[in-house]
Amino acid sequence: MLNTLAIAHYRSLDRLVLPLARLNVITGANGSGKSSTYRALKLLTDAAHGRLVGALAQEGGLQATYWAGPETISRAMKAGEHPIQGGIPKRPKALQLGFAGDDFGYAVDIGTPNYSPGPYFRDEPSKFLLDPGIHRECIWAGSQCRPASTLLDRQGALVKVRDGRDWQILSRDLAASDSIFSLTDPLRAPEALQLRERMRAWRFYDQLRCDRDAPARQAQIGTFTPALANDGSDLAAALQTILEIGDARALHDCITDAFPGAELEIAVDAGRFSVGMRQHGLLRPLAAHELSDGTLRYLLLAAALLSPRPPELLVLNEPETSLHPDLLPALGRLIVQAARHSQIIVVTHAGRLVSALERHTDCQSLPLEKEFGQTRLAGMGELDLPAWHWPGRS
Repeated sequence: MLNTLAIAHYRSLDRLVLPLARLNVITGANGSGKSSTYRALKLLTDAAHGRLVGALAQEGGLQATYWAGPETISRAMKAGEHPIQGGIPKRPKALQLGFAGDDFGYAVDIGTPNYSPGPYFRDEPSKFLLDPGIHRECIWAGSQCRPASTLLDRQGALVKVRDGRDWQILSRDLAASDSIFSLTDPLRAPEALQLRERMRAWRFYDQLRCDRDAPARQAQIGTFTPALANDGSDLAAALQTILEIGDARALHDCITDAFPGAELEIAVDAGRFSVGMRQHGLLRPLAAHELSDGTLRYLLLAAALLSPRPPELLVLNEPETSLHPDLLPALGRLIVQAARHSQIIVVTHAGRLVSALERHTDCQSLPLEKEFGQTRLAGMGELDLPAWHWPGRS
């Protein structure tokens, strides 16, 4: 389980450290930094998949995602005695992401690399000077990054691994665009391999489609599907998988909880699966293309949360989209049930969903707010937050 999530200099998240529990709900007003927190968590997964630099490029590059405010805001600025303004930069431009778990922690520092021109362009500057590159990465044991607990350390192109009391060189020429997770050495760096596979198994749901042309409304070739696709295209197969090898009773109960008297049906025609639902008073089941957006959305969330192969971490971004407010308590109960098997982070601004989740004793509420453009955890001071130390650059 993750205990701490740390983000620095990413969009409005100049310095944000969040304590995490088994079930977490991140909430706040529009523009408070909820979506940025979600995207930062996805960027960590992109590092494990080897696409961190590409993912940043899709967001507009380092220049567009880097903290736009001043390095420090003085007391006079906060009191309104002086306008908020920048000064001479004292720190290198570094977008930092990290987390600490029960066993391992990981941090990455992304900045602008110093590319050397190739043999044919020695007299010309590189055209990739604004490309983001990785300057520092660390994997450590325990909750905090300390020299004694560091297991793998990357500084620039040099990667070294712990070997008893000494260090062993793993690579001397790792490209700035590559993460340490691209180095797969099960003998010298088993922690990197283990952490990479765990991070790749995290599941994020923010693109579940329920529009008129959504794939979930169409018949699809069915195969065993223990994990719903991010867009929900394999909904019928995922639901049938739950019915056959998962918790069929839980699926039935969550549908009845949201739609009293309704029953799920999975039709099969020449190997193609499609979703249907019988409702009280109707003589035939409604096909997927006839279901309301909210009903289909709820079925998609049920398939994601009741997976027969639950992930270590499951993250839902604004799951209330398209749902009628009366469905939110039922969704809250479904999320609480899924938290028995997975650590869950819910990003939402729906008050009824937040209230339903907060009734659970193990739910941790993380309300975000903005102060002078910076996202912070409301009601908590620096001493109330988990201890966190970023690895420095050499």
